[in-house]
Amino acid sequence: MPRMTAARAAVEILKLEGVTNAFGVPGAAINPFYAALKAGGGIDHTLARHVEGASHMAEGYTRSRAGNIGVCIGTSGPAGTDMITGLYSAIADSVPILCITGQAPVAKLHKEDFQAVDIASIAKPVTKAATTVLEAAQVPGVFQQAFHLMRSGRPGPVLIDLPIDVQLTEIEFDPETYQPLPVYKPAASRAQIEKATGLLLASERPVIVAGGGIINADACELLVEFAELTGTPVIPTLMGWGILADDHELNAGMVGLQTSHRYGNANFLESDFVLGIGNRWANRHTGDLAVYTKGRTFVHVDIEPTQLGRIFAPDLGIASDAKAALELFVEVAKELKAAGRLPDRSAWAASTQERKARLQRRTHFDNVPLKPQRVYEEMNRAFGPETRYVTTIGLSQIAGAQMLHVYKPRHWINCGQAGPLGWTIPAALGVATADPEGQVVALSGDYDFQFMLEELAVGAQHNIPYVHVLVNNSYLGLIRQAQRNLDINFQVNLEFENINSPELGVYGVDHVKVVEGLGCKAIRVTEPDQLLPAFEEAKKLAAEFRVPVVVEAILERVTNISMGAAGIDAINEWEDIVTEPGHAPTSIRPFVAS
Repeated sequence: MPRMTAARAAVEILKLEGVTNAFGVPGAAINPFYAALKAGGGIDHTLARHVEGASHMAEGYTRSRAGNIGVCIGTSGPAGTDMITGLYSAIADSVPILCITGQAPVAKLHKEDFQAVDIASIAKPVTKAATTVLEAAQVPGVFQQAFHLMRSGRPGPVLIDLPIDVQLTEIEFDPETYQPLPVYKPAASRAQIEKATGLLLASERPVIVAGGGIINADACELLVEFAELTGTPVIPTLMGWGILADDHELNAGMVGLQTSHRYGNANFLESDFVLGIGNRWANRHTGDLAVYTKGRTFVHVDIEPTQLGRIFAPDLGIASDAKAALELFVEVAKELKAAGRLPDRSAWAASTQERKARLQRRTHFDNVPLKPQRVYEEMNRAFGPETRYVTTIGLSQIAGAQMLHVYKPRHWINCGQAGPLGWTIPAALGVATADPEGQVVALSGDYDFQFMLEELAVGAQHNIPYVHVLVNNSYLGLIRQAQRNLDINFQVNLEFENINSPELGVYGVDHVKVVEGLGCKAIRVTEPDQLLPAFEEAKKLAAEFRVPVVVEAILERVTNISMGAAGIDAINEWEDIVTEPGHAPTSIRPFVAS
């Protein structure tokens, strides 16, 4: 049997499992692994500036293409704890990433050695498995099991902690005989799908709630086929946005308290049957459950059995991988169509599109400082159907989800459940690494942008181009809006007069100078008519210099974005709604008055 260090065996397994890219920061306790990474070749490494950034890069990389698994690497102690946020984000959104950390020698683990922390225990609540490998001979099996776990059932992250002496120990390992473990995914039965389809046929106004599990299963085409066969309108969740194009005749809009459409909520409230596939009934999607569930029959299909009934009890729950279930749904629907047993849903589907044309939010404003709605209107003009949007949390993300358009799976890459500020820049770098010739556009508010600003230097160093739209009101906008309920406006103001950039007034940080100092390009926009030319120029600069290009839009200080605190029937719109076509010129459907 060939002999090699355990670290080299781990690198060979990564390649055999399909890994081609990794993101990380070397350090003393992980250097043997880096030596093996160099000697083994075949894996491109991106040097992050912060280890949390590396974990978010891995997330973005995974989510860009079916089958990708992002790998992030760090040394012992604080490097591992820095990656906990990335692991939490990944497990919350069902994203498989592999986190590899260095560790003190085995004999030092319980002796308060330098940077020796029990990272496996810390990471266990936010991973599918977290293991400190104490015997070098176990390294191949632990890595093999890690990939099996990440891909099986509900996807998620794994952490492997490697003591430095374990990495350096020689073991017997033959890469030519290595085989990945079979992936386990539960599959629906024919009887379950027939029962679910029968409930759908018995309804008058059905909708499908299409979640991120469909994208994870690479089953979007099957979902569209099933919807078209049965004429059932589709409501994508935030994590499922892009499963079918926004302009598809069966796209009924998104539902929720925040990242939703007026017409999406109205369409859902008219429904009498809901088939949820690969979704988890997130509270910002459902709002008040009494409102959400009243008068409706629910079927829930999810790969994770414990998700069924977690939020509310469905009338029928099916534990299944979305692809396995949808293959049967399509099969059954085709048989019913051939037998002439599918009801005509055209009137119901048409009514959802009528609401789509009638219930819109205004985007066209000529105000200076800019209103954020105008920024998204011009983004719709500048960035076409091939655009991959990347964003995390805040009023920028909420408004973007209400007003931007997405046409393909994996083209809205959003941190859904965890929502850590700072996620957007590194995640966008991961996405752009996975799709170097694609058009990647990130969206941030000023505080999200400032959290991990240093990662822009990674894009400059490694020539990772993308466009970053920064909407700057020098405020914690979402928190300020939430504080209205407490009648306060406290510790959410970011403004100050920058003595080095007096032309900014009270907008404080000079993002253009900082971005340029990090080796990237930046454009500042203060007038609405400057937005579209700036976006076009940004695309050219990114292509020419192969670096991130930031377009900063200076916003009015206070804007309240449409959202509700209770049910989806009680959304506060704040701004005037659309009453003529010119109010929303880039809407999916031209405005039609009641």
